[in-house]
Amino acid sequence: MQAQAINKSPSIIRQALTVNKSPFPWLKAFLAGAAAGLPIFIGLLFDNLHYGLIAGLGGFAFLYVFPIPYAQLVKKLTWCVLGITACVFLGTLLAPYPIIVAIMMGLIGATAIFLFGAFRLVGPSALFFVLIFAMTSGMPIAPEEAFIRAFLAFLGGLLSFVLAMSRGFFNPYGPEKNIIKRSYNVLADYIESIGTGLESEKQHEVLITLKEASQILASGYIPWKKNDLFTHLYVLNTYANKIFLYTTEEIQGKKDMIPLEISESLRMISRLVDSKNIKDDALVELPHPEAMDETIAQLYMEINEAKDSLTVSSSSLKDQVQIKSISPNRIILGAFDKNSIVFINALRFGFFTILAAIIAYEFEFNRSFWIPLSCVAVMSGATAVATLHRAIQRSLGTIFGIIIASAILAFHPTGFMIALLIFLLTFITEMFIVKNYGLAALFFTPSALIMAEAGTTGDYSFMYFASARLIDVVIGIFIGLIGVWFVGRRSASSRLPHLISKTIRSQAQVLFALFSEQGFHQSYRKDNILNKMETNITNLTLIYDTATGEIPKDKKSLEYYWPIVYSIQEVRLLIREMWKIEKPTDVK
Repeated sequence: MQAQAINKSPSIIRQALTVNKSPFPWLKAFLAGAAAGLPIFIGLLFDNLHYGLIAGLGGFAFLYVFPIPYAQLVKKLTWCVLGITACVFLGTLLAPYPIIVAIMMGLIGATAIFLFGAFRLVGPSALFFVLIFAMTSGMPIAPEEAFIRAFLAFLGGLLSFVLAMSRGFFNPYGPEKNIIKRSYNVLADYIESIGTGLESEKQHEVLITLKEASQILASGYIPWKKNDLFTHLYVLNTYANKIFLYTTEEIQGKKDMIPLEISESLRMISRLVDSKNIKDDALVELPHPEAMDETIAQLYMEINEAKDSLTVSSSSLKDQVQIKSISPNRIILGAFDKNSIVFINALRFGFFTILAAIIAYEFEFNRSFWIPLSCVAVMSGATAVATLHRAIQRSLGTIFGIIIASAILAFHPTGFMIALLIFLLTFITEMFIVKNYGLAALFFTPSALIMAEAGTTGDYSFMYFASARLIDVVIGIFIGLIGVWFVGRRSASSRLPHLISKTIRSQAQVLFALFSEQGFHQSYRKDNILNKMETNITNLTLIYDTATGEIPKDKKSLEYYWPIVYSIQEVRLLIREMWKIEKPTDVK
């Protein structure tokens, strides 16, 4: 009975309300607050709060800043700023036409969900693009101001861009270093847990970290820019995967605990990543266990090889850096496939957003755009299979956020108090988004409401405002939950076996096309079977990533399938290389 109690998973609601132990991102939170509040402050200096609030919309671009490589962050933020600018322009221009606004809201949401899913970008995806478009369409109707509003939002977004990229000058490979350090630390924790009965939980943590490390390094790779540090980090990541796979296959399940020198050696490598003189410092000897059997000795040799790679010149290691980037066109075309989960979910997302907006406008709710916004708040972020706990977090955060906003607006804040409130609420949002998404929604909801309502002359009676917004939110959440149910009736982990077998079959077809003496592949259109394989691998990766965030997690399945998913990715790289060599020149 006691063992059953220990293994029993917490309820969905309890897990949705769990607060993570991640440290507070003080600097990022301050910069996010500055990005949102400073444009309003500048607008007040020029005695124009309205223009300041519009420029402040561009500050939402900073909420798309995550610890990803700066090479990827530059491109991501550029498109986010341009997307926000376009949303402000279209929202102003189309405001007189409610039905068109409803359709455009769905198109914007679907496009954002599609692009974030296809390019596997982290962030709130469609949420703030739809929010900004809706807020702009709810402003006083003035289509002639479309260009000036868009320009002001662009300036606010440009400020966010500058603030976000400023940190890259001091530590350009910070995200890559941090993930490699974390990989070796969680590997050490996992090895220490072997023989204690806790290895399953620690193994799952390693699995997630190594997957994240591979994604971060791939997104931070710049083909035309050779960097010694990046090369060494990439090789360290390769060794981390080898060490993990060897440990799970040969050592896990041992009743005896692994010598502590093994885990300490891994932590030493983690510390070496931060060294300013990494090649010289890596000459240090790793702690040597007093006694080792054959399997432990092999593991120790792998760890030593990882450490020794830091002493080798990057030119000698460059052949080990096997990152093949896919052109954006191919990624988008692959995601447009009828079997693409990204494409299917984008269509569903757009449909339910349009449905919520049409219901809101047809029944003429006051400030009706909060209904589709609530719907989007529930559905957004699920690029593959939505999970119920995310809906709970967004719903509770949005509801209580409206109550906070109603209380604030009842005091009729004006002038610089509004700028200060936006700064503080955005600051707190970024502080808590690493802890729990629901806590973040608790603060960015009142921030958005204050920005939307501050420029109006409405009556901020607490009871009227709170009740009106809560009705909007409840309706929107109900529609959103229906959308979540349609998108995510099956768990992601239950789809893995079918997708794995389907992906392996598509890889086998590509290999047959490559090596068949019958010229089999010449009967296909341009790269047809290769594109099919890429689509299947993208679907598999998205499903696996979603499964890692499910509540409750099927940890045994995730641990079992990880080596298979990893091997499929490795085979994918080999196939791409062989395809370039073997493909006939007449096939363009």
